[in-house]
Amino acid sequence: MIKQLKRSISRGLTNIPGWRTDRKIVVIESDDWGSIRMPSKEVYNKCLAAGYQVDNIAYERFDSLASEEDLELLFEVLNSVTDYNANPAVITANILTTNPDFEKIKASGYQEYFYELITKTFESYPKHSNCLNLWKEGNERGLFYPQSHGREHLNVSLFMNALKQGDKDVLFGFKNRMPGCIPHGEGQGGNKYVEALRFSDQADKEEKLAIILEGLDLFKDLMGYQSQSFIPPNHIWSSDYNKAISQKGVQFLQGRRKMKELLLNGSTKLKSHYLGEKNKYGQRYLLRNAVFEPSLSRGKIDSVTQCLKDISAAFRMNKPAVICSHRLNYVGFIDERNRDNNLKLLEELLSEIIKKWPNVEFMNSVQLGRTIGIKNVDHS
Repeated sequence: MIKQLKRSISRGLTNIPGWRTDRKIVVIESDDWGSIRMPSKEVYNKCLAAGYQVDNIAYERFDSLASEEDLELLFEVLNSVTDYNANPAVITANILTTNPDFEKIKASGYQEYFYELITKTFESYPKHSNCLNLWKEGNERGLFYPQSHGREHLNVSLFMNALKQGDKDVLFGFKNRMPGCIPHGEGQGGNKYVEALRFSDQADKEEKLAIILEGLDLFKDLMGYQSQSFIPPNHIWSSDYNKAISQKGVQFLQGRRKMKELLLNGSTKLKSHYLGEKNKYGQRYLLRNAVFEPSLSRGKIDSVTQCLKDISAAFRMNKPAVICSHRLNYVGFIDERNRDNNLKLLEELLSEIIKKWPNVEFMNSVQLGRTIGIKNVDHS
C-alpha cells in the first residue's frame, strides 16, 4: 500500500509541470538494443557454476543480444494494433553501436581498448546475422525507431583499469565475452561496469564525451540518419555535454524527471527536469512517466494493470504517456519463456490501450519532441 502511494505521488510530481496536450499520445522508449550483456545460455550456466548469482539479477538472467526471431515476434505484436491515425504501435529503440573487441584487447595484453561494430557482433552470434536489416525494416514499417544510447554500454576506463589490475571477476567475465561482471558471492550487487558515462576526473570526463560523440557518428553511419534524441546509460549525465551533442544534431534528451548529474569529486546530484523544458542549446527534455518492465518485476506486480494506471494518470494531467520498457523484456535468446510471456503481456497492454482510449496516437520520441516544439506551453 505504501509502495503504491509513493508511486502515485511520484507520478503526480512528474506530470504536474511542463507541456500539456488534450491528445492521447503514447510513446514507448526501450533501451540497450545492441549491447551484449549476457552472451549465451552456456555462459549464464558457467556463471552460476562459478558462484556468480546471475539468477538473482534480471539483467543478468534475461538480457542478451536480441535475435532475428526476437525482433520478428516483437514486430508482430507491435503491428497487431493501430491507433486513431491507422499507425501501428512503435518502439523507440535506443541502440548501442559497438561492443568490446575481446580478441584485440587480449592481444594488447589488456593495455589498450578496442571495440567492434555491432555488425561484427551480429555476425559472430548464431541467430543474429540479419538483425541490422531487421532494425532497418522495422524502422521503415514504423514499428522500431532506432535512436542513440551511446557507443557501448560499458565504462571503458573502469573496465580497462580492472583488467590491468587483474580483477578476478572482470577477468572471468572477459574470458566469457561479457562486458564486465557482477561481483562474486552473495548480495554483492550488479554490474557496475555498464555505467558507461561515469567519470573519475576531468580527463576521464573529456574521454567520455569523445566516446559519446563517436557513438553519434557511428550511429549515423550505421542507420543512415542522425539520431535526434539521446538517452544516457543508467541516467548518468553531465549537462556540460549538451552543447557538443547539440552540434551533432541531438535535439531531444530522453530520461526521467530526476537525472544523475555527475560531479568531478565522484558524487552525483539529482537534477530535475520537466516535459518540454528547453535548455540554452534549444534541446527539449522528454520525460518517462510510465513503466512496463515485466522482467524486472518477475510477476510481483501486474505489469499491464500498473502501466495502464500510469497512462491514465498521465492522461488525467493532459500529458503524453511515455513508457519505459527495456530490451530485456523482449529477448528470448537466454530464456524463450521470458520473451514469449512478456510479448503476451505487451499484446494485452496494447489491446487495452486502444480499447480504453480509441483516439490514442502512437508516436516515437522524436515525433513527440517535434509535437511539443510546434506549440510549447510551459507550466513550470
